[in-house]
Amino acid sequence: MTASLSYAESRTALELTLSQLQSNDLDVEAMAGLYRQAMSYADRCEALLESVEQEVKLWDMDKPDSPPETFKQESPA
Repeated sequence: MTASLSYAESRTALELTLSQLQSNDLDVEAMAGLYRQAMSYADRCEALLESVEQEVKLWDMDKPDSPPETFKQESPA
């Protein structure tokens, strides 16, 4: 279900699910289901962001004639 959602759709669904989780009148089973749903939407958002990150190119303004380089995320220290 979440695999076909866009980032905006996943983000909206995540926000709606999180607001439902804040309800005080949920039973444990409903809360667990909403939690799993929220995690699914969050995972989808993260997967889409990672996919876009792989497509980001860096362009060196000091070398306008050279091709862009693939973005490489530096590891946190």
